[in-house]
Amino acid sequence: MKILTCTTPGQLDYGTADVPQLKPGNALLKIKRIGICGTDLHAFEGTQPFFSYPRILGHELAAELVEAGNAKGFEKGEAVTFIPYFNCGHCIACRSGKPNCCVNIQVCGVHTDGGMAEYLEVPSHLLVHGEGLSFDELALVEPLAIGAHGVRRADVKPGEFVLVIGAGPIGLGIMEFARIAGAKVIAADVNEQRLDFCRENLKVDYTINVKNEDVNERLKEITNGDMPTVVIDATGNQKAINGAFLYLAHGGRYVLVGLQRDELIVSHPEFHKRESTLMSSRNATREDFEHVIRSMKNGLVNPQTYITHRVTFDEVKDQFESWLNPANGVIKAIVEVY
Repeated sequence: MKILTCTTPGQLDYGTADVPQLKPGNALLKIKRIGICGTDLHAFEGTQPFFSYPRILGHELAAELVEAGNAKGFEKGEAVTFIPYFNCGHCIACRSGKPNCCVNIQVCGVHTDGGMAEYLEVPSHLLVHGEGLSFDELALVEPLAIGAHGVRRADVKPGEFVLVIGAGPIGLGIMEFARIAGAKVIAADVNEQRLDFCRENLKVDYTINVKNEDVNERLKEITNGDMPTVVIDATGNQKAINGAFLYLAHGGRYVLVGLQRDELIVSHPEFHKRESTLMSSRNATREDFEHVIRSMKNGLVNPQTYITHRVTFDEVKDQFESWLNPANGVIKAIVEVY
């Protein structure tokens, strides 16, 4: 089978490998769609903190089920996606019902080789039914589940002001699921094109261009002086993450979905006087995947909105670097595999 490997930062190379020979308890997938994630782009740049080379990228996947292994209720030939976080099942996180932050987690396409290949072997218990969704839609379930999980971590309530910093694909998903939870969403970004997307396609209540506007003053204006009770970072940018502590309402919750390599720096008095709650949000759970799929089926989320670029598997190497350039307006690039 054909594969595409990120051999070193900045370098992708096509190659071949044997089709996986199934181990007990695993399923075999024929890959149909691959969504390009910020993690993939950061791995290509050499800025992803949990990454080693060489690596086959790709964990936002839709596939045809070739062999189900021991997965009950699944049939050969059906359209599926899967939960790409391979957990150990016995650590304290797994025993606590949090396999998404397993102590020994192996994320497909990050710690283990991913789906930029014709076939992929995955644990059968991580399969997710397609529920009649298209391959394009199924490839977007995982990134939207990341956003849904962050919103669930924040325990967003109807009527709350939720500030989402970063209008990339993950941030957009957070906005969608904050809206579904009943929040009044505020989108903040430095890219006016992304903010236009928020207004036009997601019907976000308020937008702030961080480059051109006084963020504190705009937030006070929007919230009648209260400030947002929930702030969620989806930038992975140290300056943005550290600065956003000051945007939080007293008694508010701050959730870090974005990830950066360096220190988290905060004025302790500013944090303390608010009696703030700080949380990280990692990956997603089956509950989040199912919430996303239900939301798609009920018309609450239109995943096709996100797809701005589309290429075949043979075109990925030549096109990949261009997706790093903000001027190209990439929201979500989808790779078709046949």
